Amino acid sequence: MAPLYRARKSKDNPNTDDFLSLMKVSSIPLLVAFAQAAKHGSFARAARELGLSPSAVAKSVVRLEQHLRLRLFQRTTRRVTLTQEGAALYERSRRVLEELSALELSAAGATQSPTGVLRVDAPLFYGRQVLVPAAAALAQRYAGLGLDLRLSDRFADVIGEGLDAVLRVGQIADSGLVALPIGEQQLRVYGAPAYFKRRRAPGAPADLDGHACVVFRNPTSGRERPWDFRVQGRRMTVQPKARYVIDDGEGLVSAAVAGLGLIQVPDYMGEAALRARHLKETLADFRPEPVPISLVYPSRRQVPARVRALIDALTSGASQRSPASASTPARRLSGRA
Repeated sequence: MAPLYRARKSKDNPNTDDFLSLMKVSSIPLLVAFAQAAKHGSFARAARELGLSPSAVAKSVVRLEQHLRLRLFQRTTRRVTLTQEGAALYERSRRVLEELSALELSAAGATQSPTGVLRVDAPLFYGRQVLVPAAAALAQRYAGLGLDLRLSDRFADVIGEGLDAVLRVGQIADSGLVALPIGEQQLRVYGAPAYFKRRRAPGAPADLDGHACVVFRNPTSGRERPWDFRVQGRRMTVQPKARYVIDDGEGLVSAAVAGLGLIQVPDYMGEAALRARHLKETLADFRPEPVPISLVYPSRRQVPARVRALIDALTSGASQRSPASASTPARRLSGRA
């Protein structure tokens, strides 16, 4: 059988490169077992991910080590860690497996139409303005596709609640989930022109103590969300003295437009009011770094066609427009990750 993948030669790791250069279809299960064990640092966790027994994963790794004549892991009674050679193989094999996964998904997508119920959790504003139209278009296109869209600012457990996917912001703590970046969002501070007639705009985040601030309360934790800034190249977090607290992003915008005080919300939320001159931005020089937003789903293995269709819809240029303009997609205001 012809080699499935040809890799470039490397003087530093000739054995691992020779294997990847001559890798055949029969070798893929060994490489998959190794890659999962390397990713999780555990044969047991790799076994759960692959639906195998820990001993089956360990045997696959041993066969791979025998084939390469290299030790890929240092083993103790509590954990396994990659050797230098193992780390080199993992970096190269991970790219190979991602290419194979992409080919597999592409081939499956060409023969399968989305069916079943697409269950997705999304933030309120983003869900109403972006997710619902995109999902509705998919439902109209595919007769066998149903929708169960859950719009809220609470934290949703994608696995525990039986969801196909959720939208989350920032780095994903659970390494067992797949996080596909689909955009980013910028937080900004806004106030109404009428408010700034009463009080001078703050010159720096430290000046917020002298201002009325309307703060977002996380519906899940009940905690007030601090405000993020970037000062002299470093992140700075401020907990405003909140006279007013609201647990809804659109409510924050309405309160600011009414002149109640300053708010910090995603740019897409304040954009329409900004263009209508109902709001003005302040502290623009101290905006924090943009925050990524990701579509999170349980596993790369056997991704349902309905999830692949949603991925295509959210990553296409037409669907990445924000509710108010062509800026980036929204972040869940609750800040969940």
